[in-house]
Amino acid sequence: MISWKQKGILVCLGLWAAGSATAQAFPNKPVRIVVGFAAGGSTDKLARVLAQRMTELLGQSVIVDNRPGAAGNLAAEMVAAAPPDGYTVFMATLSSQAINPHLYKLKFDPIKSFEPIALVRKYPLLLVVPPQLRVNSVPELIAHAKANPGTFYASSGNGSPAHLAGEIFKSATGTDVQHIPYKGGGPAMVALMSNEAQFGFETMPSAIGHARGGKLKGLAVTSDRRSTAAPELPTMQEAGVKDFSVTSWAGLLAPAGTPKPVLERLTQAAQNAIGSPTVNAALASDGAEPGTGGGAEFKRFMDDELQAWGKVVRASGAKVD
Repeated sequence: MISWKQKGILVCLGLWAAGSATAQAFPNKPVRIVVGFAAGGSTDKLARVLAQRMTELLGQSVIVDNRPGAAGNLAAEMVAAAPPDGYTVFMATLSSQAINPHLYKLKFDPIKSFEPIALVRKYPLLLVVPPQLRVNSVPELIAHAKANPGTFYASSGNGSPAHLAGEIFKSATGTDVQHIPYKGGGPAMVALMSNEAQFGFETMPSAIGHARGGKLKGLAVTSDRRSTAAPELPTMQEAGVKDFSVTSWAGLLAPAGTPKPVLERLTQAAQNAIGSPTVNAALASDGAEPGTGGGAEFKRFMDDELQAWGKVVRASGAKVD
């Protein structure tokens, strides 16, 4: 006869064996990374570079599924409601997990609805203007905006870091600038290049190539320190806008309830991809710095960001329609 203690040990062994089998079997079909913005933006580019390397590491196709809308909320809601099996994951961003909860009534919890996989990248925003605009510095942009009330600034969507950075700029400089939201960084860049909008704060990966090619003019970066991708550009604080600091980020999340062995497999693949020379070579020139931490560390990071950006949103007075 087997004792209750022995039965407990057998149950634990059975669960361990089931978990091991789950980890070994995963993945046996393609994995989707859902991106809440249109193709061509910085989040999309990051997801595609990461997906290519994770495909090699997992031995199954990792594909990018663009679901733009509501500043990433539609994509986040979709993944939060997806089966918790590891085959649908979300490329979360600063806006989706730390800014949007303070601006929208969400159908998901930014922390409880997901399981953290890995923080993938951090990067500053780049303040850019069209080449035809006779502005070559932040003070000149401020002067132009004050002389032209209603000057437009573009962003990748309502509630995005670019939107919030514009509102901080408006408040800090006393200018009457007006926001034009677009469905992603790519469309926002097109609007800026055509002078449909007169300035914008866009993620470094989305904007730096256009600035280097002369299609846009870079004026400053929003991080506390100068970017290695554009060391010649001052920070916003160096340019005279006090206490201006915005650093964007992106990371992978799975639906809540995803089995731990599957999460560990995804975290291992993501972190190996993040540290690989091919991924770093593809992203280093864009000013994106590798993220650190997965699992519990990434969750703590998101908790801190959620609290910190709540204060920023309230102080800036940012609103969405």
